[in-house]
Amino acid sequence: MKVGKRVNGEQAKSIKQPPDSPAPNLESSPDKNLPESMSRRRTLIAGATAAAGAAVMLGRSHRAFAAPDPAKEIRIGYISPRSGNLGAFNKSDPYMLSLIRKALANGITIGGETYTVKILDRDGQSSPARASQLARELIHKDHIHLMLTTSTPETVNPVSDACEAEGVPSIGTDCPLESFYFGRGGKQGHFKWAFDFSFGVAQFVDAYLAQWPLVETNKKVAVMYPNDADGNGFRGHLAPILEKNGYKVIDPGAYADGTTDFSSQIALFRRERCEIFNEVGLPSDIQAFWRQAAQLHFLQDLKIAQFSKSGSFAGQIEALGPLGYNVSAATFWAPGFPYKSPLTGGTSKELADGYEKAENEIWAEQQGATLALFEVGVAALKAAKNPTDHAAIRDVIPNIDMITTLGRVNFKKGPYPNTATTPMIGAQWVKTPPGSKFPLDWVVVSNAEDPNVPIQRKLVPYSL
Repeated sequence: MKVGKRVNGEQAKSIKQPPDSPAPNLESSPDKNLPESMSRRRTLIAGATAAAGAAVMLGRSHRAFAAPDPAKEIRIGYISPRSGNLGAFNKSDPYMLSLIRKALANGITIGGETYTVKILDRDGQSSPARASQLARELIHKDHIHLMLTTSTPETVNPVSDACEAEGVPSIGTDCPLESFYFGRGGKQGHFKWAFDFSFGVAQFVDAYLAQWPLVETNKKVAVMYPNDADGNGFRGHLAPILEKNGYKVIDPGAYADGTTDFSSQIALFRRERCEIFNEVGLPSDIQAFWRQAAQLHFLQDLKIAQFSKSGSFAGQIEALGPLGYNVSAATFWAPGFPYKSPLTGGTSKELADGYEKAENEIWAEQQGATLALFEVGVAALKAAKNPTDHAAIRDVIPNIDMITTLGRVNFKKGPYPNTATTPMIGAQWVKTPPGSKFPLDWVVVSNAEDPNVPIQRKLVPYSL
């Protein structure tokens, strides 16, 4: 796999074109087969009835006239994990959905017609089975026009599979491209309705190869890749590229999600004297591993602790206490991202500040992904010839090329069918000075994937 740098491009042009619904014909005419006298009488009765109906209508409140036309309502399904093992990913959803609903409160205008937008959000509970069930309910009971989904293959893949089976367009994000594509079969013909814009192996490698040389190490990497879509994606695609770039990957083999005893893996890492750690496991598993690794004196040997799936949110790091200080991560969004939202018009700094003020918690990278997901979804609706027709929406998604809160999203370039990339930026969790509002801060330490994002400080070694 070729690893290349990404440069954000210009904002894509918007395309607009929609449908119309014919008004029902409420007129009735006299029956020509009736005698003239009866025909005249029937006409007079019909006229009187119509006049009475008009009088009644005039006596009603204005609300009767303002009732939305069901044909002009667009229903968007949204599934994310807000509880369960992955609940930290979408803890910001209530705040973000309120912003998005506010931005769409007046509907969207397409081809001169205004459509109301209804967002039906559901909690996938970190369960693939539950996410799949909810997707089918939204499709069959709520008759959604577009599905949006986010946060790891455990949610995005089953939702995408359900939409693929039912012929409903779906857009996902925050699901590694290899996990989405190869984890769902990896055959081009299988991908007709589901799309994913996210980071992939190339973006992780770019971030790692820019970040890891900032600290001197022996280039031995201890990896914890489970037997799931993310783990198999990293093992099959990322590890070989690290090896080609001079790193020795020490892989104890795939482990089952929910494992509680990691002593054998830790013993192997210590024997190999690994100085870099990398993971893509469930947060609860990695936290259990990390505590055991401290007890068995492996963390004392590390110089770079590179978290992926389990180091993206403050709650995950705070749960580790002092063991979480100086953990490295790669982020797909931060307050320093220089792109304004085409949906809300706000900056990334305003988005982060607003969340911190409202929730009294540090910003979360998922804020940027959730907002970008709706930005892309609305762009697809506006570009469709008929924003309430599944096929019309599906057909325009492969041509989307736009600037979002995350940066450029270009489905024309892949790297796989129905996918687009977003950048990964090197970051590190650091302890804040006494008296700070939050105990931890997440700072940008490298920006190889997007030089437009400013670096805040140098990477420091992990030390226990």
